[in-house]
Amino acid sequence: MTLIELASLFEERKLWIVTASGLGKDALHIYFGMTLFLAVRLVGRGPRGTLVAWLAVVAMACGGEWLDLVAEARHAAIQPDAAHWHDIWNTCFWPTVLLILSPWLSPRRRARAPFAPG
Repeated sequence: MTLIELASLFEERKLWIVTASGLGKDALHIYFGMTLFLAVRLVGRGPRGTLVAWLAVVAMACGGEWLDLVAEARHAAIQPDAAHWHDIWNTCFWPTVLLILSPWLSPRRRARAPFAPG
């Protein structure tokens, strides 16, 4: 599959989801970002799980916008850069908030009291 075919397939699937869900593209960016963040975070429960989940969302957002640019170039209808940054912002905003707040959201590990037989 060529890059152009991949971009066309991505665009086709994205438009199908917009039509089927009845949601706007901005809302779908938010939902996809949060869904990926939570899915990766649930799988990676280690100390770096939140960072890994955030990096997955950033990679997905940038990759999706790159495929959008390829599809737009194919149709000679390239959107302004601000539109692409807006999509990346929508996708990454709430995962970024959760990344920043994660030290305060994580349960504290309590020191165990020494065992006293008695």
